Amino acid sequence: MCWKDLRVILTTMDSVAATTAGDFTDCPGYRISDRDTMADHPIHGRWKLDGIVAGLRDAREAWRQRRHRGRYEGEREFPSPERVRNAMELLRGALFPLRLGPSDLHREGEDFYVGHALESAFNSLAEEAELELLSCAKDPGRRDSPEALRTDARRRIGQFAGTVPQLRVLLDTDVEAAYRGDPAARSVDEVLLCYPGVHALIHHRIAHELYKFDLPLLARIIAELAHSDTGIDIHPGATIGRSFFIDHGTGVVIGETALLGDNVRIFQAVTLGAKSFELDADGTIVKGQPLHPLVEDNVVIYADATILGRITIGKGSIVGGNVWWTRSVPPGSRITQARSRHAAASE
Repeated sequence: MCWKDLRVILTTMDSVAATTAGDFTDCPGYRISDRDTMADHPIHGRWKLDGIVAGLRDAREAWRQRRHRGRYEGEREFPSPERVRNAMELLRGALFPLRLGPSDLHREGEDFYVGHALESAFNSLAEEAELELLSCAKDPGRRDSPEALRTDARRRIGQFAGTVPQLRVLLDTDVEAAYRGDPAARSVDEVLLCYPGVHALIHHRIAHELYKFDLPLLARIIAELAHSDTGIDIHPGATIGRSFFIDHGTGVVIGETALLGDNVRIFQAVTLGAKSFELDADGTIVKGQPLHPLVEDNVVIYADATILGRITIGKGSIVGGNVWWTRSVPPGSRITQARSRHAAASE
């Protein structure tokens, strides 16, 4: 629904309200015009919305001036989380059609459905990517034409599209790792359909590819959709190897520059975060610095462990529950609460 349709609906509702209140005798033909003041309108007058709307307009304009935002001509300025969510539903169905696709889909119709879903998803993502590029092009000094940005957006989504078959292969390793790693899992289908960690990883694998194609806002929207659904917060910049398993999952946080190897398993409420932030001369955080842990292959990190800073957890290590850790450890290490307390005391 566009804003013009919404205005008609709201105007009609206001007309009905006016008729009920007895404020107007000819309400069916009544429409808000530029000559009408908010105070004269029954709804606006009742809540004194003229002052509120004016105050909000002033706040918006002040913010735009501080951010050096010029006037935007068009109905939408940024990617829409709603449209991105719809595209993700199509991509999930295309990746796993008989399990995450339509309930009435049969095997003989898989390819037709997958092609249709991908076409719709890629078209939507290209439009949202174009909006992201247009929003960046408003920065001072940028001179990109809308046509060039549209072509660039479609090029980037085309590059992403070429990675989708490999994403399915990679996600299969995650599903299989979850099945192998959880004694309660009765089938790989149960894992795919039910496990929040797998849901979050589908989003992350897609978001990470878009992040690599320099569409960070689109990627972040996809990541935050999974975050709101599962409670698992994985920044799209994080690099995660094959066969990754998040058991239970709620409260997991993985930062932007984290690097995880193959066959890593983590439990709920694990944080792979930054220990501190570098500040510039003005006290502003310096962005783009490597701040998060490197976790090598075959590492297990148990619930509520917090691992901070650009440190390395060596291959095959085990990090116990409720550990707070800020030092690199060699391969095969065993990190317990007692060791964590001793390390903290010696710092």
